Amino acid sequence: MKIRIVEVGPRDGLQNEAVAIPTSVKIAIIQALLNAGLNEIEATSFVSPKWVPQLGDAAELWPELPAGGIYSALVPNMKGLERAISVGVERIALFTAASDAFTQKNINMTVDESLEVFGEVAKVFRQARPHGFIRGYVSTAFECPYAGKIAPERVMDVAEKLLRLGVDEISLGDTIGVASPNEVTTLTKMALGSIAPERVVYHFHDTYGTAIANVAAALELGVTAFDSSAAGLGGCPYAPGAAGNLATDDLVYFMERQGLETGIDRTKLAKASLPILEFLGRAPGSKAQLALLGSLPPAVGA
Repeated sequence: MKIRIVEVGPRDGLQNEAVAIPTSVKIAIIQALLNAGLNEIEATSFVSPKWVPQLGDAAELWPELPAGGIYSALVPNMKGLERAISVGVERIALFTAASDAFTQKNINMTVDESLEVFGEVAKVFRQARPHGFIRGYVSTAFECPYAGKIAPERVMDVAEKLLRLGVDEISLGDTIGVASPNEVTTLTKMALGSIAPERVVYHFHDTYGTAIANVAAALELGVTAFDSSAAGLGGCPYAPGAAGNLATDDLVYFMERQGLETGIDRTKLAKASLPILEFLGRAPGSKAQLALLGSLPPAVGA
């Protein structure tokens, strides 16, 4: 079985960093991730620099992306879509949630208002890119930091509305990293009752260390696509206390020990995030990365 991993580090992993990261540094990390075998990469977001300054260079970065990758970008509204189309973006992601309280904090709209905007965004994108690809994010799929637990029926209502808008896949997000395998099983069974498995993706955060257990629960039911971030970089500025994303390093290690194919070179992956971690003054957040790096012989001349 081939596992599909969507690397979200360059966008979700870096969006909340306070230190300005030069475009050249972002290009270098994307190239390193590509060299490690991660060919699907969410590279940036065409959001207003006022709201997410770290990604304000989206239009400059996009034309410089290394050849050979399948790149996508988050698009929050029509203005962002216009910018994305102008630089040749072929794959976009639309971001809403299962919680009105969360979308109000995040994009200053209710869920229904966001879906109304995204309906027009999807329509215009399809006109400009007939063969383009649209992902629909449903954040706070298990719990909202403001509204508490979210019923799976509510998640499915939002997911089905996104599908009616014409999105190609749904990424279900455990934004604050609190879900348990039982909760993942419940939501997955409900999702697969109306959505083909290949159109369902999970986006886990690892706040309580349950992300890999949640991956296993989804995998058991036939979901084979997962978002992750190299070295576990990331977190949500609108989800206080949320830890980083599931580390790509940990996800790849788990999948390969399960006998599943990822097509990713673990050593190259472990090394790929070291320059950005050094730049940020951050230690690796992945146990698999630390274990692998610790087992390597010292570099010549070190």
